[in-house]
Amino acid sequence: MQPRNMSMSGVVDLAAVKAAQEAKAKAEQARAEAARQGGTGAVSPADLVIDVDEAGFEQDVLQRSAEVPVVIDFWAEWCQPCKQLSPVLERLAVEYNGRFLLAKIDVDANQMLMQQFGIQGIPAVFAVVAGQALPLFQGVAGEQQIRETLDQLVAVAEQRFGLTGLTVDPDAEPGGAPQAAAAEGPYDAALNAAAQALDAGDLGGAVQAYKNVLADDPAHPEAKLGLAQAELLQRVQGMDPQKVRQEAAEKPKDARAQIAAADLDLVGGHVEDAFGRLIETVQRTAGDEREAVRLRLLELFEVVGQEDPRVVGARRALARALF
Repeated sequence: MQPRNMSMSGVVDLAAVKAAQEAKAKAEQARAEAARQGGTGAVSPADLVIDVDEAGFEQDVLQRSAEVPVVIDFWAEWCQPCKQLSPVLERLAVEYNGRFLLAKIDVDANQMLMQQFGIQGIPAVFAVVAGQALPLFQGVAGEQQIRETLDQLVAVAEQRFGLTGLTVDPDAEPGGAPQAAAAEGPYDAALNAAAQALDAGDLGGAVQAYKNVLADDPAHPEAKLGLAQAELLQRVQGMDPQKVRQEAAEKPKDARAQIAAADLDLVGGHVEDAFGRLIETVQRTAGDEREAVRLRLLELFEVVGQEDPRVVGARRALARALF
């Protein structure tokens, strides 16, 4: 079993683009459908901590991560530090009241998952949000540190992906949460076409599908994000990374060379490097070249997400460089 839709860099992943677009709508539509059927879509507190194995990883972690952040606790029965950490995570899962789901994975019984996540020691804690895997921490951490990490996780999940978590009802039957069918939205057909194009590697088709949505609704958040990411991937397609980076190193004042290298930086997960490169280029250039660099930087902000702390910091740095 191979986990899919995961990007350890958490920046650009074709399948993650699709998951991000669908995450908010899926959660909201499921709740709305449950309400129409007379239910609440709520889960029992007991459903906030689940045991997951390789066979159930796709459904229990990857699919659920489009509705709620999933925190993964890799543990083993013989691991004494695990016995200190796991009860804390389980208690916090209930205390956070549905803002994240805790998935416990026994590494002895699920060696393949341990290898695929690159785990060198346990306990190890990861999160999966809208299909993207993010390392949180390894070893036993203090409760305050864990709380701060979880707070950051749920904030990013809500701000970037619209994941507000699960509704918890103490009176709900364990395992009884309804699986509501999602209603079709006005742009679902176009967004699905974009997602299918991405899956097929048809970046031009994906770009056009997102533009079709934005022509009707210029502020549509999923389409804006999808277009920015698809255009980035389209730009780097066919690039010779070694040649691009060599040219950028030899021509620090060349706007075109620095823009191309920044695109590669971002696709490779080096967010701060991409932003820093373009901000420095803004300082070194003037006129039309400077404006081209500024506009590309704004496009990359859109790719990463306007609420991302790295974007917030880079915006301040850009303002200082311009004024």
